[in-house]
Amino acid sequence: MSAETITISGPDGNFSGYLATPKGDGPFPAVVVIQEIFGVNAVMRDICDRLSAQGYLALSPDLFWRIEPGIDITDQSEAEWARAFELFNAFDVDKGVVDLQATIDTARTLSNGKVGTVGYCLGGQLAYLSATRTNADASVGFYGVNIQTRLQEASDISKPLMLHIAGQDEFVPADAQAQIHAGLDNNSNITLHDYPARDHAFARVGGAHYDKADADLANRRTLDFFKANL
Repeated sequence: MSAETITISGPDGNFSGYLATPKGDGPFPAVVVIQEIFGVNAVMRDICDRLSAQGYLALSPDLFWRIEPGIDITDQSEAEWARAFELFNAFDVDKGVVDLQATIDTARTLSNGKVGTVGYCLGGQLAYLSATRTNADASVGFYGVNIQTRLQEASDISKPLMLHIAGQDEFVPADAQAQIHAGLDNNSNITLHDYPARDHAFARVGGAHYDKADADLANRRTLDFFKANL
């Protein structure tokens, strides 16, 4: 595997992305890894590296570049959490989807032409929106926030989408989860997986709510999903 920072050209400007490329000649399918509220940090880079080890070209774009380029913080201090929520509240989701499409376009030129997305938290919402608004070939969202506010877009989903839902998610309460199921369960392009005992970010290695068993299950389902659709 090799790793580097590349420049992605979008309609509103250039921004960076962390690119992990598998060993071998390729071409490889690609997965765009969509950040949490902590930027393209070690957690996102590690996810890219793990996907690369599975044979995927993995690219994580700096979606906070319009606010402050190069955000790279953790979930390990109160100050970092405060900064992360400042960034989340300042983030323009619609412009983020524009940047996501530019990242998908870039990944498509570097890959075998097949590009999926996977996102976490804020990135989970953006993964859902990548299924509704972009030309991604397959999308996966982990504990995406505010999806229940965008269910009117579900009719635009024509490619496979998988969502992992934490049953005890402090940021996606039970009524929001019920709305998500009511709005998406009957769409044949969408697969929902519930993890009833888990809280938000149960797949974030080193996080307060990390659960290895369910994280491994969700990651395995994700890899199987990408293998089938990319």
